[in-house]
Amino acid sequence: MIHFDNYPFIDISEVNRCLLCHDAPCTTSCCKQMPVGDILRSIYFSNGMGAINRMDGKTCATCEAPCEQACVLNQHTYPVPIKSILNHLTEGSLSQYEALTSTADMPDISTDICGVKLENPFMLSSSVVASNYEMIANAFRAGWAGVSFKTICNFPQHEASPRFSTISNHANAFCGFKNIEQLSDHSVDENMEVFRQLKAEFPNKVIVASIMGQNEEEWTTLARKCEEAGADVIECNFSCPNMENDKLGITIGQDATLIERFTRATRLGTNLPILAKMTPNVTDMVPMAIAAKRGGADGIAAINTINSITGVDLESLVAKPEVNGYSMVGGYSGQAVKPIALRFISDLGHSDELADMHISGMGGIESWIDAVDFLALGANSLQVTTSVMQYGYRIVEDMISGLQFYLKAIHMDQLKKLSGVARKTVVSHTQVERDTILYPHFNHEQCIGCGRCYVACMDGGHQAIAFDTKTRRPKLIGSKCVGCHLCRLVCTRSAIGVARKRVIPNQA
Repeated sequence: MIHFDNYPFIDISEVNRCLLCHDAPCTTSCCKQMPVGDILRSIYFSNGMGAINRMDGKTCATCEAPCEQACVLNQHTYPVPIKSILNHLTEGSLSQYEALTSTADMPDISTDICGVKLENPFMLSSSVVASNYEMIANAFRAGWAGVSFKTICNFPQHEASPRFSTISNHANAFCGFKNIEQLSDHSVDENMEVFRQLKAEFPNKVIVASIMGQNEEEWTTLARKCEEAGADVIECNFSCPNMENDKLGITIGQDATLIERFTRATRLGTNLPILAKMTPNVTDMVPMAIAAKRGGADGIAAINTINSITGVDLESLVAKPEVNGYSMVGGYSGQAVKPIALRFISDLGHSDELADMHISGMGGIESWIDAVDFLALGANSLQVTTSVMQYGYRIVEDMISGLQFYLKAIHMDQLKKLSGVARKTVVSHTQVERDTILYPHFNHEQCIGCGRCYVACMDGGHQAIAFDTKTRRPKLIGSKCVGCHLCRLVCTRSAIGVARKRVIPNQA
């Protein structure tokens, strides 16, 4: 069995302790001259095949692990057990994955936006990560195929400070991210000069010009100027939730009439492909997307951020982020919004009226696995922000190689063949088969006896697991089990599989 997400013989909790340092001391101290920091980062982002490939056949079996002495955590708590992780990676996987990790005959992961070629599907979304020449040039050098430039407008921006807040897990990784930031604070002319510089230096990279006008004339004029400056695609920002002017951004995206009107105005100014960037702060995105199509859009970008409040500061009792004693509802992004984004991608893909529209997907993409989810449900290109804000442009390396290794493993030679393959599996509630129970099956060799499955089933399930405190082994009580699989989801060791059993309808 190929473990695409991670490798059961590696303690991923130890890998997750890695701080993903800049200029990683573990790399500079490696006596085998391996890119240790990059290898750990590959494992961190579920790209085990890429990690093996980076090791280039080397092992750590006889090494004294100077990388662990150099680990920055060694000065504060204890180092990441790098030698053990890398030894387990090679010893536990080379025989199974060596053929797959060869870079020969790698799949073609190029795609396009309405005919504009992308060397890979990964772009930066319109935000602070794509707001000036230096940043975008660095991103292009790192491997990003394109960028949606931070939204260009004719009116001044007045930003708050601070402007971000997060919901983090125990390792301080962002689960969710809130921003109250607005649009580009550079003039239109300054941004047009950036476009010209980027196109001169990176002619094969794609520039998507995100724009926002206050009226039809501005939408038309901005589109025309962006095309003249070298943009490849225009993206209409109908969805920013943070605007001072409450007649712009999200207000447009919630009104089909306004969407059509301003898309039509944009079309008057350009012959380039147009994407309409949609807000998720609606019950149904499909009518809004159809309105954009009527106005002349060639594709949809979804989703923008979700209206949110991330919490309250426990000392000041002011909502976060606190700006001089106050806060505001802001845009929520990051891994937490991915399931919502995928729902909208699926909805758009199921619409016959939108069948010929390009879908540029975004919302919680951190790894190649997230990319597969979006692509399989119908996205054709991908945009990323929040994970770059936390980990940097370098994450695209593992997005690209992880995606290539995955496609190679499933014998798919072109990325375009992946688009939409899972869409037909999303059906209505009445079409889901309900006469089969998949009982859990415990693998006692992998089980470490923590009892998490027992606790979860007793307090959150159907009391269908017994736990022997002497052997520290769970046992299924089949007569009570309904096959909900909560136990499988809480297992930290992937020690619970499934066994199918048919149930007579209406007698379960």
